[in-house]
Amino acid sequence: SLYCKTEIIMKAINNQGIITIHQSVPHTLQTPTGTIMNAPALSDNELKELGLFDLIIPADFDERIHDLGEIYFDSTTSVFKKDIVNKTWTKTIEQYKDQAINNFNHRVGSELAKSDWYIIREMENGTEVPSEITSKRQTLRDTSNATEIEINELITIEEIITYDYPNLD
Repeated sequence: SLYCKTEIIMKAINNQGIITIHQSVPHTLQTPTGTIMNAPALSDNELKELGLFDLIIPADFDERIHDLGEIYFDSTTSVFKKDIVNKTWTKTIEQYKDQAINNFNHRVGSELAKSDWYIIREMENGTEVPSEITSKRQTLRDTSNATEIEINELITIEEIITYDYPNLD
């Protein structure tokens, strides 16, 4: 996933109206004038002369809440760019909150299920549940309750989508 805080730089070339994107300089480069072998050995200036320029994606791009616009060439900076476009949300903020809380509670439930057999054993034959197990289970429930409160206090869908859930380990 792309959650970094620096510009994302790839490479792109416009070959007769078709822009091709590369993660880095490709070994074999198709240019408007032909095929170039061992392109990584070329200098930046030589690559630019062949039409291969940086593709810049803004540092604040977050695929959880953004899409990328169409690629275009910015002639003032001589780079290809893709602008950030905010995603369109299809649910209400309350629906996203409910979904986030339910997803987290499902994870908490899965963690609790790992020790359910202690509880069942105690109910069936009176074998006491070890205190570290009851403590861990209470911590999970407390974490679940606190997380639900935090999510319900969020005011934008973007905050909900990018919410950093607590670690359950």
